[in-house]
Amino acid sequence: MAQQIQVALLGNPNTGKTSVFNRLTGLNQKVGNYPGITVEKKEGICNLSRGKKAHILDLPGTYSLNASSIDENQVIELLLNKNDKDYPDVAVVVCEVENLKRNLLLFTQIKDLKIPTILAINMADRMSRKAISIDVPALEKALHTKIVLLSARNNDGFDALKAQIEQYKSLPMSPCLDAKVIAPEYFERLAKTYPGQDLYKLWLVITQDVNFGKLDRTGVSGPISFQTESVATLKRLQQKETIKRYQFINDTLKTTLTVNKEKAKDFRSRLDRVLTHHIWGYVIFFAILAMIFQAIFDWSSYPMDFIDQSFAQMGEWIKLNLPAGDFTSLLAEGVLPGLGGIVIFIPQIAILFLFIAILEETGYMSRVVFLMDRVMRRFGLSGKSVVPLISGTACAIPAIMATRNIENWKERLITILVTPFTTCSA
Repeated sequence: MAQQIQVALLGNPNTGKTSVFNRLTGLNQKVGNYPGITVEKKEGICNLSRGKKAHILDLPGTYSLNASSIDENQVIELLLNKNDKDYPDVAVVVCEVENLKRNLLLFTQIKDLKIPTILAINMADRMSRKAISIDVPALEKALHTKIVLLSARNNDGFDALKAQIEQYKSLPMSPCLDAKVIAPEYFERLAKTYPGQDLYKLWLVITQDVNFGKLDRTGVSGPISFQTESVATLKRLQQKETIKRYQFINDTLKTTLTVNKEKAKDFRSRLDRVLTHHIWGYVIFFAILAMIFQAIFDWSSYPMDFIDQSFAQMGEWIKLNLPAGDFTSLLAEGVLPGLGGIVIFIPQIAILFLFIAILEETGYMSRVVFLMDRVMRRFGLSGKSVVPLISGTACAIPAIMATRNIENWKERLITILVTPFTTCSA
């Protein structure tokens, strides 16, 4: 019986990796756990041509090889340990066509481990509707790999993927990024300390040892005692690696990936063209702001009046039912009015935060930033500053609290300082 090809199926979460796994294995799969932990282990058999078979291991979804969870640690342990029975002959990295830039970070890291790697771009059926064009030969050349366009939904491209798996021995092994560009001096010392070893694999063992002391090091010979850098420095170098990789990815996609949003035919793209239109975009935005303003200024008056009356009635009840004196006066004329003066703002805060949550969850807030950013940048503000500034006209307190959505601390601080100067309904 011919030996099975060991295939590791990897990818970011929500790229359709499990759907690809199901298409490859059909019902020939089983689910278990990794030894000693509760992380799910899915594996199955894929029938190839001429009676050949491939053992497919669906690894947990991970955004990069800089593991931060037990699930992601399983990916690292497998890829660094050639003695593991599941160590892959070939890795298939599943990417999603609309998030290729983000997904390629993991691909470049796996490729640099000198594992034969295939790039499977899933959801390719969306390319025509999204007006996405990929120069596959140029991208293959830049990434030193073979690319397969898939549609797990329509079961397209899987014959081509199986053919590439069969021919994994002919896949290019060149890395995407020279590890030494991350930190030349550090990697030179690393190379001298461990001559003949793969630098990027050593780098992963050292950096992941920061997070996981029990990482299996059998894939690297010799003791790992290269501890000349602090944990903070290693973290900084990890960040530098990510930046370098994204620079490489950006440069690659500039010439190989084209997205023409003007020609996109899907509903979201058509909606985007309206919401970010140079005229109608502003009309819609200010209509939404008017509704938010109306809700904060007018709609909230009903629960605010109820709260005000309730505290007033409680004060009267205390005066009528408790003995006259300083304590009664303190409760009726001090404590209760003080609490009421705070609680009365809760409806406005709740309504504003509700609208902000809706805007963020629907993705409209990012369109607002795109629409208003050019105008607000002239004043040192972010496009997100518009909502707090307009809301401040109704009430400055929830408006200032709403600035938490502004990531840049300088822009957030300027917005906080400017908001009280708007006319408040109080």
